[in-house]
Amino acid sequence: MPNLNYAQVWEPELLEILMQGTLTSPFVTSNVRWLDAKTFHFTQMSTSGYKNHSRNGGWNSGTYTQTDVPFTLTHDRDIEFLVDKADVDETNATASIQNISRTFEQTQVVPETDALFFSKVAQKAQATAGYFSSTAASTYTKANVFGKLKDILAKGKLRRYKANGSLIMYVTSAIMDALEQSTEFTRKIEMTQIAEGGLGIETRVTDIDGVPIMEVIDDERFYDAFDWEPAEGGFVPYKKVAAAEGVEAVTGAHKINVLVACGQTCKIVPKISSIYYFSPGAHTKGDGYLYQNRSLSDVFVFPNGRDGKIDSIYVDVDTTEYTGA
Repeated sequence: MPNLNYAQVWEPELLEILMQGTLTSPFVTSNVRWLDAKTFHFTQMSTSGYKNHSRNGGWNSGTYTQTDVPFTLTHDRDIEFLVDKADVDETNATASIQNISRTFEQTQVVPETDALFFSKVAQKAQATAGYFSSTAASTYTKANVFGKLKDILAKGKLRRYKANGSLIMYVTSAIMDALEQSTEFTRKIEMTQIAEGGLGIETRVTDIDGVPIMEVIDDERFYDAFDWEPAEGGFVPYKKVAAAEGVEAVTGAHKINVLVACGQTCKIVPKISSIYYFSPGAHTKGDGYLYQNRSLSDVFVFPNGRDGKIDSIYVDVDTTEYTGA
């Protein structure tokens, strides 16, 4: 059997799994021009404005600035599985690979894509004055939740992006519960199926002032910082560690209450998606079929085109650090 890159052979099916399963699929883009192995370049331009015209002749001079900004991907992940020959019917080998790939995509890749997006956007917001806050989750109640969410959508320059319909707001299940019980909120909250095949989730969606509000049910992916190297693989929120002799303190991740992102400026950028399958004898790992999967991607928040500032995102996180309890 030829050693094909099954990500290329099955690309439509694998992409469908990702799009149906991830809450952040509106932000996935493949429209990137690559200049070298891990980096693409974004041209940022700004200009000065009009000045009063003089009827005595002459024109006012303006200025423009053009800056080349490189963006480098860092989220480089891989895994392999060896399936013993005795566990695979040779006449069904390809189907076995598809099953492995489908299960891995749905149970591992999809949640990790969301976790990477949520945490990267949250961290960028937390580094931008005026676009982050910290609120005890318990203070969101049915009496105040509508007002709190309205206030967030009015922060900074978010109104600009709200007006052109490019914002999405993600909230916890508890906040969506409170919104559903709010007497101030009169919009309909509907259930939407995010994935197919019984492995996806149903989530509630609604909108405030035209901004879609989406519930994040699988809250293990809804934190502002993750450890991407736990012993068992996958990802987990950073666990709080108190300083002690010989032990350095670690700040625990915070659960995200509310995250606002803009489809125009926030992008999940995939570079490499490789899935290989080797028959027994075509590798040296053992007597079986070898499945390998590698993904190189990242999440970027671009500045606006007016003054080069970040102003299209917002995050509100819980005040409590993650302890693993």
